[in-house]
Amino acid sequence: MADTWDSSLYDDRHSFVWKAGAGLLELLEAKPGERVLDLGCGTGHLTAKISEAGAEVTGADSSLSMIAQARQNYPKLKFQLADAREFTVPEPLDAVFSNATLHWIKQPEMVIERVAAALRPGGRFALEFGAKHNIERIRLGLEAALLRRGVAAECPWYYPSLGEYTTLLEKHGFAISYASTFPRWTKLEHPERGLREWIEMFCGSYLSLLPVSEHGALLAEVEAALKPEIYCDGFWYADYRRLRIVAVR
Repeated sequence: MADTWDSSLYDDRHSFVWKAGAGLLELLEAKPGERVLDLGCGTGHLTAKISEAGAEVTGADSSLSMIAQARQNYPKLKFQLADAREFTVPEPLDAVFSNATLHWIKQPEMVIERVAAALRPGGRFALEFGAKHNIERIRLGLEAALLRRGVAAECPWYYPSLGEYTTLLEKHGFAISYASTFPRWTKLEHPERGLREWIEMFCGSYLSLLPVSEHGALLAEVEAALKPEIYCDGFWYADYRRLRIVAVR
């Protein structure tokens, strides 16, 4: 797969992605000596938090630039390049942790199968990612602006309902010990360019449908259309909705 991630921009302007994972870390309850995989580790910040609990943690990501940044950020930790749909582990794990990753993968059962195979009996899968209706205002605004240019866009994300995803987990032998879905309006970090930078960071598949010379006009149009809905007190907000689950194999 082509690596389109800008790991520097991710760390500089989008730290809310990993900072919001603090609640999931509490649900993981990593213990000293446990073997844990951080699946979709990004630039490694949550991997480091798991390590601080005393666990033997490995960070895995499909992005070479993210892994390179993670190794630079935390040179004493172990990081590896891996696809969540195909990864294997040398010995059974006590836990798999995944924050803000699984909505990028439209083959959810492939991921669940690999996680189940990686865990020991009684091992747990703690995860959070975008739920049904996640960033719907931004997505629809961007798709509408593209359509006005004669370009039909396909949503690049997988945003299931809580019932849909827990059913898939149970189908593959998991018991659900915790499950919730909730809105989390998120203030974007730059007061003027927040929405634009968010789209540039996460919506490359949409932007790639137009020549680079047209990106500025597209982004300005989306900003104008969405400002009444998601701009407040001098900042842009993303209309996140999250799904958070702990499942036991």
